[in-house]
Amino acid sequence: MTAPGPPVPPLPGPLSARLARYTGLAGAVLLTVAGYLGGALPDAPLGVTPASIWRTPDGPATLICWLAGTALLVGAWWSLREGAPSTRWAYVTAGLWALPLLVAPPLGSRDVYSYACQGWTYAHGVDPYAVGVAAAGCPWLDTVAPIWRDTPAPYGPVFVLLAALAATLGGGLTGTVVLLRVIAVAGLLLVAVCLPGLARAAGVPTRRAVWLLLACPLVGVHLVAGAHNDAVMLGLLLCGLLVIIRSPGRPAALLLAGALLGLAVTVKASAVVVVPFAALAAVRGRHTVRVLLRDGGWLAGGLLAALLVTSAVSGLGFGWVNGLTHSGDSEQWTSPPTAVGFVVDYAGEVVGRDPHAVPVLRAVALVLLAGVLVVLWWRAWRTLRGLNDARIEARRPRVALHGAALALVAAVVLSPVFHPWYATWPLALLALTAIRTTWFVLPVAVAAFLTLPDGTNLARFTKAPGALAMTALLLTVVLLVLRTTHRPGPTRRS
Repeated sequence: MTAPGPPVPPLPGPLSARLARYTGLAGAVLLTVAGYLGGALPDAPLGVTPASIWRTPDGPATLICWLAGTALLVGAWWSLREGAPSTRWAYVTAGLWALPLLVAPPLGSRDVYSYACQGWTYAHGVDPYAVGVAAAGCPWLDTVAPIWRDTPAPYGPVFVLLAALAATLGGGLTGTVVLLRVIAVAGLLLVAVCLPGLARAAGVPTRRAVWLLLACPLVGVHLVAGAHNDAVMLGLLLCGLLVIIRSPGRPAALLLAGALLGLAVTVKASAVVVVPFAALAAVRGRHTVRVLLRDGGWLAGGLLAALLVTSAVSGLGFGWVNGLTHSGDSEQWTSPPTAVGFVVDYAGEVVGRDPHAVPVLRAVALVLLAGVLVVLWWRAWRTLRGLNDARIEARRPRVALHGAALALVAAVVLSPVFHPWYATWPLALLALTAIRTTWFVLPVAVAAFLTLPDGTNLARFTKAPGALAMTALLLTVVLLVLRTTHRPGPTRRS
C-alpha cells in the first residue's frame, strides 16, 4: 500500500520529450568542451576572475560554451520537471547526459584535488584532521584552492579512507581523480537503485522522482564531473532510508539501516539531520513513546556502531569533528545568514562602526536551525500519532521522508556556507515527497549558474549586490510565511 502523493501529471508529448533529451545532451557536450578549454585542470591558474578568463586565448569560447551548455541543460531539465515520459526514459536520458561529463575534466570546483591530497596525507601516515595538506607535504598542493591548503579535512573517516584508497591505487594525480570520480558515480548508482522503492512508498511517480534528481544539472556537473563526495553521502542515506521503510520494527533491519545512516554521517556530517525522522519511519504500527524508543534505539545502535567502528578502524578517532569548524572559512552571500551579516556590516560602515556581524548571525542561524529541526520533528510526530491503524502504514513513509526533506532544506538555508552542490541534499528527498516542484526546482536551476568551469565562484565577485538581494529575498519569504500563517479563516455565521 502506497501513500497518497501528488496528483499524477500528464505525460509529456513524444516531440517535447525528444527535444528535451537531445537539448540536454547538447548542453552536456558543451559543458565538457568548456571543461577542456578552461576547466579545473591541474595546471589551470588559480585566483582568476571572470574578466581575466575572458582575456585568455580560449576565454571567450570557454565562457560561451559554459553558459550556453548550462542554459541548455537547465532548460531541458526544467521542461520536464513534472515528470519524464517513463521511469526507464528518465534513467536512459540521465545516463546519456552523464556520458560526456564522465570524460570531462573536473568542473565547477577544485574540491576533488583537496580530496586527493587528504587521501594522500592519510595514506602517508599523517593525520588529515590535525594538519592541512600543505603542512603534510602533498605533492599535488598546487592544484588545491589556496583557502583549503592549511585547513584540516572536514569529512568523516569513511571518506578519508576512500580518498586514501584512491590515492594509493591511483598512482598519481590523474589516477586518483579518476578513482574519486568512480567512487562518486558508485554513490549515484546506489541512489538510482533506491529511488523507485522510496518513490512508491511515498506515493510519488517514479518517473518524476528519477528525473528531478538524476537528470538535475547540479548532479551531472558537480557530482559526476566534479566528483563531490555528496554523491556517496546521498547513496548511503537513501539506502538506509529504504531499508527502514521496507522493514520497520525489525531489529536486524534497523541495525543495518542505522549503520548505513552512520556511514553517511561519516562521509558528511550534514546527513545527521535526517536521523530523527528516520526514527519515525522505523516505527511499525501506532506511534507511541515506548515503541519509538524501542525501534529508534535499534536504529541508534546501528548508527553508533558505525561511528565507533569507522573511527577505530581509521585510527583517527573523532578528530574529524574538529575539522567541521573550518567548513565555514569561506564567506559568501549564497548563505542567507552570511548575507544578512554582510548587510549589517555594510550598514555599520555607513555610521562609522564595524559590527563584525557575520559570525554572530551564523551562530544565531545555527541556534535557529536547532529550533526548526525540533519543530519539524514534533509536527511529523504529531501527524503520525494522530493516524489510525488503517492509515498509518500508508502515510508513515511519506510523513517521515517529507520531514527529513524539510530538515535538509533548513540545514542548507541556515548553514554558514552554501555551495551549489549542497542543493542536491534536500533535492533528493523533495523529489520523493513534494507536491509542487517549482518552489525548489527554481533555486536549484539558479544555483547551476553560480560557478564557472575552472571552479571560480561568481558569488566572490558579486558580494555586495548578492548580499542585498539575498537579504531582500529572505525578508520577502519571511513576510509571505507570516502572512500565510496569520491569514484569518472564514467567519462562521451564527
